[in-house]
Amino acid sequence: PGPDMSSRDSCTVSVGGIGVSTSFSRDLPRRLWEAKMEGNGAPGNNKQKPLLPKNRGEFIRNQRKDSEGFSEAPDLEFEYADSDKWAAELSELYSYTEGPEFQLNRKCFEEDFQTHVCGKRWVDLDAVQHRAHAMRLLDGLDVTGREKRLRVARAILYMAQGTFADCSSEAEVQHWIRYNVFLLLDVGTFSALVELLNMEIDNSAACSSAVRKPAISLADSTDLRVLLNIMYLMVETIQQEDPADPPEWRVSRETFKAELGSPLYNSEPVSVMLFAMVTKFCSGHAPHFPMKKVLLLLWKTILFTLGGFEQLQRLKVCKRAELGLPRLPEDSISVIRSMRAASPPASASDLIEQQQRKTRREHKALIKQENLDAFNEKDPYKADDPRDDDDEGDDNDNNENAMESEPFPLERDEVMPPPIPHPPPTDRVSFPKGLPWAPKVREKDIENFLECSRSKFIGYTLGSDTDTVVGLPRPIHESIKTLKQHKYVSIAEVQITKEEEYQKTPLSVGEEEVELCATELLYQGILPSLPQYMIALLKILLAAAPTSKAKTDSINILADVLPEEMPTTVLQSMKLGVDVNRHKEIIVKAISAVLLLLLKHFKLNHIYQFEYMAQHLVFANCIPLILKFFNQNIMSYITAKNSISVLDFPYCVLHDLPELTAESLEAGDNTQFCWRNLFSCINLLRILNKLTKWKHSRTMMLVVFKSAPILKRALKVKQAMMQLYVLKLLKVQTKYLGRQWRKSNMKTMSAIYQKVRHRLNDDWAYGNADLDARPWDFQAEECSLRANIERFNSRRYDKSAGNPEFLPVDNCLQSVLGQQVELPDDFQMNYDLWLEREVFSKPICWEELLQ
Repeated sequence: PGPDMSSRDSCTVSVGGIGVSTSFSRDLPRRLWEAKMEGNGAPGNNKQKPLLPKNRGEFIRNQRKDSEGFSEAPDLEFEYADSDKWAAELSELYSYTEGPEFQLNRKCFEEDFQTHVCGKRWVDLDAVQHRAHAMRLLDGLDVTGREKRLRVARAILYMAQGTFADCSSEAEVQHWIRYNVFLLLDVGTFSALVELLNMEIDNSAACSSAVRKPAISLADSTDLRVLLNIMYLMVETIQQEDPADPPEWRVSRETFKAELGSPLYNSEPVSVMLFAMVTKFCSGHAPHFPMKKVLLLLWKTILFTLGGFEQLQRLKVCKRAELGLPRLPEDSISVIRSMRAASPPASASDLIEQQQRKTRREHKALIKQENLDAFNEKDPYKADDPRDDDDEGDDNDNNENAMESEPFPLERDEVMPPPIPHPPPTDRVSFPKGLPWAPKVREKDIENFLECSRSKFIGYTLGSDTDTVVGLPRPIHESIKTLKQHKYVSIAEVQITKEEEYQKTPLSVGEEEVELCATELLYQGILPSLPQYMIALLKILLAAAPTSKAKTDSINILADVLPEEMPTTVLQSMKLGVDVNRHKEIIVKAISAVLLLLLKHFKLNHIYQFEYMAQHLVFANCIPLILKFFNQNIMSYITAKNSISVLDFPYCVLHDLPELTAESLEAGDNTQFCWRNLFSCINLLRILNKLTKWKHSRTMMLVVFKSAPILKRALKVKQAMMQLYVLKLLKVQTKYLGRQWRKSNMKTMSAIYQKVRHRLNDDWAYGNADLDARPWDFQAEECSLRANIERFNSRRYDKSAGNPEFLPVDNCLQSVLGQQVELPDDFQMNYDLWLEREVFSKPICWEELLQ
């Protein structure tokens, strides 16, 4: 059972069906009040009602107005990375509702600090005094009184926040954050925090109290939030490498990285403990868990211990070298970074209208209707949307973003007048002509090509023989040569072949040597409960998606953002609305990054680890859930300004905050897009690609859920990497969408040809029958994959399930007689009878027996 798909929050996507709002709600305070009350459904005892603002929809409308004319927007200057800038990642840890706690942390620290070091500031002490005070604080954590322990934890949190009261600039705060975090790591703070976190997770009194409460707020998770804040600051700061770090810090970083990924804490990696918190929260047993902070810490722990995307690329190169495979044809990260965003070429009718306006003369139609159809980007599945009609032809005003350097096939003189010439732009980067990716061919593709050729020219086949070309024409020889030049053998194919050998001949192959890297240790840790972890993550993702409506039976993910007292003014309601939207966006960002990192690392470590996780995501309705997420005005989501820069850490603790007004709240920041939202969208698209690649049954799910118009709307985001993954998803289903769709979407087909890697012999654009895509084989495909995964997990991880015939026999008399054998109770009661019947009454020649 995955996330609930049965109601109006259903992930089954209908093209015209889901009303989308990227903001929290137009009637914001009422919905916030209901969200706070929906813990157990009762309205609670709070008698103070929020003031309903009269202009509650105006703020949201103003938020969106900048994104209405998105077709004219320039390329988004977005650089994809493992995470945002360090300062942004630190500020996203805190919700705006937590603002008053910064000064509370400072107060707890200074009260204790002044009792030991009177009249001095933290920045004035030397390293020995710093270490001594850190040790005193660490000892203070080991007390039984909850209030005293919380005050000491707040003092440690103030240290991890950079002792900001002694600083005058953000750079200075970041310097002291780094210094203090490495100091806390050196004295052993992290181990103590893990023990305290385990104690809070098992705190049944707090859990039962939260379950009974009608409305959960920020106050219910105070202890957990303080501990998670310190742990997140430590992990996020230590993983940031700085060339200026002293050698001892670099050693500490590597040691901490190894400890974090190994089962040293509570006999399991820290990531497994955080996954358990996620499932406990989703089961309803601990609704007070601050889920945003848990997910952020989980993401940064996985990112630190397993490595980011550039490290993944290096690991892939090393692993291919170990397996004796050829080098990769290109570095995919650098290729994607060098790509430019594409915008579809202008339609013929728009060009004609421009010419008419310029010459001020009447013209008859110059183009036949069937040629116009090739340029018509209208989707047969999509309901009429005036927004889409407006921006179809706007892109031709900005030829800097033209998709093709060569003319579109139908844009020739005999079809239409030539386009209006534009002066060449001076600031364009010149790229070499040609396709960005080297084509690839699988062994299976060569076998299929030879089988078809032999059947056609000779009349018989040779199975998987790819070397014999006797009787085939010369052009076929050249084709085979070209295919073999671009043959690509993946790491996954080698791993599948080896696994088949282990299953068929376990004795001759011998025992497999498994490298206990961080990825392997994490997989072993989450293997017993992996399906539950995936379902829990998708449930939270569903609750945080902007397309989800509030439901009484959905999980409440706002426990660590809603204050105890609900807002009573319009301004407070607007601020809380921004905070809630920001909170949801950060949760989506963390979950998408966690899922993508796990999929990529598991795929590199062993293909069946990846397939196990991917299959459970598919079973939990991940594919329709992601499609539901994209069934919205995606440009509005990417350009949403759900942030208040003056309330972000550390700006809010270094400056006197100006009086907040509606104008300052609406202003947000001046960035062209929201980094975290674009990052989330790209991650979700990459996850969807991972789940559907080479899986025809899952590709048909994209077709059944009518994903083509949803994905096509996402192409309006002018960011090359996002467009690439959208085009990949469109490419795999093109052959199933019908001839009319291909005819009406030639611009999209052209973009696929230009941007996506070519697979030789792949007739994706023509819709010919695919031997692997027979509808009656879909269920068999998933069942066969599942059987292979279960055999792999049983062979490698379930040692008790081994075949007894393959176990070694113990022939040593002493060791056999020395084994402890559990005897049943009835045998022990009748032991004398057994001795009489089996031993004393039967003659035994002990000399012969012992020989």
